Amino acid sequence: MDLIGTILWPLKWVVSAILVGFHWVFENLGMDPSAGITWVLSIIFLTFVVRGALIPIFVRQIKSQRRMLEVAPQLKKIQDKYKGKKDQFSREAMSRETMALYKETGTNPLSSCLPLLIQMPIFFSLYSVLHEAQINKTGIGLLSSDLARSFGNASLFGAPLHETFTNASGWEVRVIAGFMIVVMTASQFITQLQLVAKNMSPETKASPMYRQQKMMLYVLPLVFVISGLSFPLGVMFYWLASNLWTMAQQYFVIRSMPTPGSEAALAREARLAKKAQRRGTPASAGVLTEAGTGASMAEVEARVNNQRQQPVGKTRAKKNGKTK
Repeated sequence: MDLIGTILWPLKWVVSAILVGFHWVFENLGMDPSAGITWVLSIIFLTFVVRGALIPIFVRQIKSQRRMLEVAPQLKKIQDKYKGKKDQFSREAMSRETMALYKETGTNPLSSCLPLLIQMPIFFSLYSVLHEAQINKTGIGLLSSDLARSFGNASLFGAPLHETFTNASGWEVRVIAGFMIVVMTASQFITQLQLVAKNMSPETKASPMYRQQKMMLYVLPLVFVISGLSFPLGVMFYWLASNLWTMAQQYFVIRSMPTPGSEAALAREARLAKKAQRRGTPASAGVLTEAGTGASMAEVEARVNNQRQQPVGKTRAKKNGKTK
């Protein structure tokens, strides 16, 4: 066993135990233990257990990303201050001011990546267990050799779970894999679009970080398309279920805990204002926002509408002034 295999062994044992546990549950509910749908449901519920256990890490990642988005305008000011200055003194000064800003605000550009790095061994363990069971028909932990062979030989609607889009033996595999790739790509695009369109403040949208996030909006779905062509169907069910979980989880976070100043935050204030009005709270009493200020429903709606207006250039503004 290689070094990576030794490191992943405990995680692979846990993953196989959860997979076998759900397979046992569905078998005792009367489902065929060798049927593809039984194994697919076991993979999906395994995904839910893993993603549920990672919720604290996800919350930490969201908080780190939010802090980085909040300091993005200040980072842009520092970058603009030293723009075009390539001498060593200027570079060192920009680096000192940047590190001072990170220290003052308690942010770290690498902190948002740490949760992702923690999740990678879990994903590789999942992939390894599913791949070895389907391709090599070898078991691990509670996943015995007989169960591994059952898993490896299982098929869904005539499509073997161990086959990929590129090495499919029949059209069934390509149809199911193609459909899953489309759904995976769409869910990834929607997830990133939620972040870019609704959960960024106007200051952040004017920073270089926004351009990077917008680029990821189109790059990540392309990665899913290319990777999905070579992944076995069994692994793709895990990936699809994980993607849908991420999309729903981020929707909930953006709706309930949006970035201050973003369109999602203003929309949340508008919802709270309408709810207060329905309960009979006077409009003048306002709604307590995340910033700690009160705002009436009319004020909140005006802020939302103003937030959605596109910026107007000086030339266009002068023309509009003349027409009036």
